[in-house]
Amino acid sequence: MHLLKKILFLFIFLFGSFSLFAQNINVNASIDTNFLLIGEQTQITLKVQYRLDGEPVVLKFPELKDTISTKAIEIVYSSAVDTSYPDKNDLSLVEQTKKITITSFDSGYYEIPYFEFIINNQTYQTGPLQIQVQPMEVDTAKAIFDIKEPLEEPFSIIDWLKENWVWIAIVLVLLIGFIVLYRYLKNRPEPIVEEIVPEIPYYIITLEKLEKLKEDKLWQAGKVKLHHSEISEILREYLEKRYEVKALEHTTDEIIQSLRFHPIDANLLSQLNQLLILADMVKFAKEQPLPEENDRCLNNAIEFVNHTKLIIVPKVEDAK
Repeated sequence: MHLLKKILFLFIFLFGSFSLFAQNINVNASIDTNFLLIGEQTQITLKVQYRLDGEPVVLKFPELKDTISTKAIEIVYSSAVDTSYPDKNDLSLVEQTKKITITSFDSGYYEIPYFEFIINNQTYQTGPLQIQVQPMEVDTAKAIFDIKEPLEEPFSIIDWLKENWVWIAIVLVLLIGFIVLYRYLKNRPEPIVEEIVPEIPYYIITLEKLEKLKEDKLWQAGKVKLHHSEISEILREYLEKRYEVKALEHTTDEIIQSLRFHPIDANLLSQLNQLLILADMVKFAKEQPLPEENDRCLNNAIEFVNHTKLIIVPKVEDAK
């Protein structure tokens, strides 16, 4: 029986991942190693692949507690879900991954049961995983030695500097400050009239941020969520400055309701509403926008600022 368990663990170690396929959906669970010493850590990778066909995909990863299977397997760390595109030429194929770091302090053979994904209200399960936790080997032939006393090193000037560097630094700072103050008072310069630099209008700062975001090409690098989050953040800051609404604190619906009291073109307001809603859905993984939607959102944001910017003409003083 013990030999059969060894063979089973060797088979899982060589072919150690399980996956299920259904309707272009592939769920998979794999483990880095099936053999651990007590206290060592290993990593389980949960992966799901699916293909976008025009319909939104609502995906829920398995819910994890502090332990897996029995209380012998403990979860040390659970990463956030990472989204990527395995085929750069086919952006409809999406892969999402979650890493789970585990450990154990009890030796034995353990089975980690299947992990359950919920995708569009349907349940998908991976296969179970096996792990063997072995005790630490102790060499009983060697004698136990007493703890050695720490060796005393001779005291040096370097040790003195390490112990008193704070006071030395304070004295040096005071000395330098006294010298600078003395020279300043002795050679006090005449007051210089500073030229007042006009404040840069906030709409210019906003447009520069949006152009910088376009140059960064975040969504082309797979950072779709960050792309839409940046657009939403920049626009909300602009709305607070331009219309004095608490856009950074309010929901999208509250922002749109507040802006209806301002003279904004209905089409622009509708575009802004769609842009902020899409950013919210991407943020909470409820929407996977198409490439043209990523560009359109950024262009619509620039158009909104250009059509709503407030240009203040400085007053020209009459010549005396």
